[in-house]
Amino acid sequence: MRKRDRFFLKVSIIMGSWKNHVRQGLQHRDHREKLPFVGVFTSLSQLEERFELRDEILADVQSQSLERHGVEVGGNATLLRLRLRESEHLVDKLSQTVSDLTTVLHLKEDELQYWQSRVSQFHQEALTLAKGSNTLKEALSEYEFTIECQSKELAALRVDQQCLKEALADALREKERLLQRWMEEKIKEADRLNNYNVTQARWQHLTKHLKKHLQKGVGKEHEPTPTNSSSDAAQSTSAIQRINNPTDMHSGLPDQCHISGPPQA
Repeated sequence: MRKRDRFFLKVSIIMGSWKNHVRQGLQHRDHREKLPFVGVFTSLSQLEERFELRDEILADVQSQSLERHGVEVGGNATLLRLRLRESEHLVDKLSQTVSDLTTVLHLKEDELQYWQSRVSQFHQEALTLAKGSNTLKEALSEYEFTIECQSKELAALRVDQQCLKEALADALREKERLLQRWMEEKIKEADRLNNYNVTQARWQHLTKHLKKHLQKGVGKEHEPTPTNSSSDAAQSTSAIQRINNPTDMHSGLPDQCHISGPPQA
């Protein structure tokens, strides 16, 4: 496409230069052949018209003189009549020309008045358009000032938005860190709770076993026992008391045995 555009551009330049060359040649020819003979042709046409007019007037004068006197008159009288008739014809022609020029003048005056009215109308329209242009310029200046203020506010809002985005990113990172920490603590707490539940189950199982053993020992009290049976009974009683009071044994476990909700960021 670029080569094609360049080609058309070169062709247009060549055509323009060729047209200019042809125009200059025609102007030179007119200046050399036509302009020197413009006045000659005009004078020749006027002379031909004058010759035809004189010929007609001369023939008319001669015919009138023959009809009136029956003989030919002298050359001076004929020439005077010819000049008189020519003068009358010129006067008639000039009067017609004056009337035509007067009519044209009236038309031109009417046209001038029309154009003056149009000029005054255009002048009023120009004043109205100038006032409108001034109003639009003032409105444009106000709009430009408003746009400038809004651009500054937009820049400030973008800066604030960037700061808020950074603060939000920091808050999200802090939330993730706190959530990770909370999850680790809850995992540890769950491990401690599981250990506590396992220990509690073991103590319950041991309590049931000792109760069964105690019931068996109470059933055997009616039977004769050696002297050391009193010491075994005392030891069993102390063990049962320790089982019934497990708070001393579980004092190291946490007070709360449930998992609370996640901390607020």
